[in-house]
Amino acid sequence: MKSSPRLQRFTIIEWTTGGVIIVVMTLGWLLSRNLSLTTLDEFAIFPLLGLIAFGLMWSHYVLGSLRRRMNLAKPERDTYWGVSSGLVLALIVLHPLLLNYGLISDGLGLPPASYAEAYGSLAPYLTLGMICLLVFLSYEFKRWFGKKSWWRVVDYIQIAAMIGIFVHALMLGQELTQPWFLIVWWLLGVTLIMSWIYNWYEDNKMKEKSHE
Repeated sequence: MKSSPRLQRFTIIEWTTGGVIIVVMTLGWLLSRNLSLTTLDEFAIFPLLGLIAFGLMWSHYVLGSLRRRMNLAKPERDTYWGVSSGLVLALIVLHPLLLNYGLISDGLGLPPASYAEAYGSLAPYLTLGMICLLVFLSYEFKRWFGKKSWWRVVDYIQIAAMIGIFVHALMLGQELTQPWFLIVWWLLGVTLIMSWIYNWYEDNKMKEKSHE
């Protein structure tokens, strides 16, 4: 069945947004460090995985709001959503695994002791990242519990986790020492909040109509 022109345009927007996010995050990562074959280890790679994961999750929220604004129903099979969600899941698991592998290899042991040893006073922000990871992984249960009335609480916790990761990167990310990338990061944060406000407004409007 042929999709409508508006849906085709939205599909192009989806894939373009995802591609731009990956390119921008990779550029921010590359330009913030002097990399070579000898320095390209787990400590160099793990930040990039986290940046791309956050960027793609950001795209899910913002594109979801745009889809709603364009009055487009989500198809049963959204290829961008499926591919990017699978990639996000892999990245948010590999991101801390690489870090912890590196810390263990350096003889610092397991977290949280290794975090305190390696990051000092910034260790709580690393722990915050781990907590947010567990929250994100809980989203995998949506396929079973997504229609339950209490699932909305999980959605709100997911939003809190996105804020947590935003702060986590703001405090720990070497990439954010670059002025241009710091601006990009705040733009992502502001547009993310705007998408939440828009969805909240639309949800309330739908509730009011249902009670009329």
